[in-house]
Amino acid sequence: MRLKNVRGAKEIIENSSYVIKNFEINFTNDNPIRIEIGMGKGNFLIENAKRYPNINFIGIEKFDSVIVRAVEKLENLDLKNIKLIRMDALNINEIFSRNIDILYLNFSDPWPKKRHQNRRLTSPVFLEKYDGIFKHKKNIIMKTDNRKLFEYSLMSFSNNGYKISNISLDLYKDDINDNIPTEYETKFAEKGAIIYMVEVMKE
Repeated sequence: MRLKNVRGAKEIIENSSYVIKNFEINFTNDNPIRIEIGMGKGNFLIENAKRYPNINFIGIEKFDSVIVRAVEKLENLDLKNIKLIRMDALNINEIFSRNIDILYLNFSDPWPKKRHQNRRLTSPVFLEKYDGIFKHKKNIIMKTDNRKLFEYSLMSFSNNGYKISNISLDLYKDDINDNIPTEYETKFAEKGAIIYMVEVMKE
């Protein structure tokens, strides 16, 4: 998918109090921290921050043209428990170190070609990087509409010592009351697509 440039995106991002500068994470509390890699336009993260004021949330996004949309939504809100950071997820273990409670992977790029499989956010390359970011137990929650990515991820989690604590093979047919959808999720679900979800943990 080709991303459209947004005029003034860089300036909007740099001037936002919600965006972490110089990778300095400065929540003024000791509340748990949860992160979402590939936060898109921010709906999932913003709704979580509203619903759970005693939990801190950080959204990670690589592209200015995407993160700026979340910034625009946040400028009309007063949320103390949410921050955004523009970075490549490959560098995640250089920024976070044993301070994350939960990692969300929502509708990540499936990178369907085999030669690109190491770019998948559930590949062994990334799972190894995640190992050092968690404060206690390693806890990942993933949602996707891509069955092949889901199957690949289940195998990858298992091979890297994770155990399934919760799983849905059709999220919208299962009785999950506290689900907060992403923008993509809402669009896919309205078209009748099956949404897969899994939560995995590792000591």
